Amino acid sequence: MSRQLVVGAAQLGPVARDEPRESVVARMLELLHAGAAAGCQLLVYPELALTSFFPRWDLAGDELDSFFETEMPGPATKALFDGAAELGVGFCLGYAELTPEGHRYNSQMLVARDGSVAATFRKVHLPGHEEPEPWRPFQHLERRYFEPGPAGFGVWRCFGGVVGMMICNDRRWPESYRVLGLQGVELILCGYNTPIHYPPDPGQDRLQGFHSALVMQSGAYQNGTWVVGVAKAGREEGAELLAESCIIAPSGEIVAQAATAGDELVVATVDLDRCAHYKDTVFDFQRYRMIEQYGLITSRRGAVPPPALDEE
Repeated sequence: MSRQLVVGAAQLGPVARDEPRESVVARMLELLHAGAAAGCQLLVYPELALTSFFPRWDLAGDELDSFFETEMPGPATKALFDGAAELGVGFCLGYAELTPEGHRYNSQMLVARDGSVAATFRKVHLPGHEEPEPWRPFQHLERRYFEPGPAGFGVWRCFGGVVGMMICNDRRWPESYRVLGLQGVELILCGYNTPIHYPPDPGQDRLQGFHSALVMQSGAYQNGTWVVGVAKAGREEGAELLAESCIIAPSGEIVAQAATAGDELVVATVDLDRCAHYKDTVFDFQRYRMIEQYGLITSRRGAVPPPALDEE
């Protein structure tokens, strides 16, 4: 008997800077109810779903703190947890976390179908820059506002399978998928906020959708896992964000994809047993991996080319 799970990619359209959390949660609840009506057992929301993507601004003090959650669920988000328990639909939620110890993380929480917390993941690969750069049309200050997740990439047994998480820029790095793959991951949940304009190299703007799909599809195929990628999309506070939320099979094929840049639910039936078609054949790690040849991956951070011929 196959292990089938009905999953919904709960894409959100733009969230205004002054939009109250209660308004965003109401939108999310609409998607949760739509997911329940479609038979979903799990919904995946975007990165930093509860607010506008605030790293685009130079912020400090109380204004910065206002974008962070100090408890989860909190007063505004409790309705989402209650809705999950009432409907029997779990969810994955991205948010900015401020811990009691003062640590700030770009976090993602996995919530079971009874509304209880199953797992929390903190983003590892932080993009952007540490200090404001006035030449940019908008900032990308994630490296100023967040710490890298200290626990790395874990997996959890829930929803009938082995589930892992990553957030936005994590999806661009093959190591993220491989570390999860080495733990037998069968379903990776990934929320993102991806600006279409990339100021350091605008030539990449037209390729944002291609690159987003490329890394998730290759990560799915090379590790024999399902991947669910979910966007906060549309024109948000003057910045155009990539949509194209999708659900990807272990074959690397996109089986469902968003058609709009607004609030939209994308649904697919995920057969977790399909992972074995790849894990037990072409990507049988135990049989085919050559770990004695991979030492540079963990011993060297940056690329070091060989010396030039005239330096020999």
